[in-house]
Amino acid sequence: MRVLVIGANGKVGKHIVSKLHKSEHEPVAMVRDPDQVPQFEEMGISSVLGNLEKDFESAFYKIDAVIFAAGSGPDTGADKTILIDQEGAIKSVERAKHFGVHRFVMLSSMAADRPEAGPSGLKHYLYAKHRADEFLKQSGLNYTIVRPGGLTDEPGTGLVKLQEHMNKFGEIPREDVADSIVHLLSVPKAEFKSYDLISGDQSINELLL
Repeated sequence: MRVLVIGANGKVGKHIVSKLHKSEHEPVAMVRDPDQVPQFEEMGISSVLGNLEKDFESAFYKIDAVIFAAGSGPDTGADKTILIDQEGAIKSVERAKHFGVHRFVMLSSMAADRPEAGPSGLKHYLYAKHRADEFLKQSGLNYTIVRPGGLTDEPGTGLVKLQEHMNKFGEIPREDVADSIVHLLSVPKAEFKSYDLISGDQSINELLL
């Protein structure tokens, strides 16, 4: 599949693009800044310019699947979170549907399915993720939503715990999140499902097989 990665220059997005490039899929890295293009071109990876706050329809040309991995970042206010994590994601779903893209994988956040129970300082973020996730579920697209725990920059272990709901919070390396997303992209049992994801003892390559 030709896979558009929205948020390709992010910490998880870079891992996703790299892992797609090593798989049977063809990644297309969507970036906002022209200065971010050369790093992908040097790897032989196609890129396209698109800004979630403006126009990015051209990014969907000849795309088979979308992985949404964009985020406003931890240092932005609630307004930017709404613009990127909620409205940017919703617009991405709308455009995917308009252009006939059938597969959509959303990088969300643990507790986005129950934002009212999240920490007070994160509630605006969790509600934004929640609204985007719910919009995707109702869109008719073939979706998978991945809600990881706390993200770390540790090297990936290749071992995770994946469940539709977890009662305990945990952490997971960004590399393992990316690996899991790329794996689940092509797993039929992951279609029309939402999952919590943390480090565990199950091999990513064996998830839902």
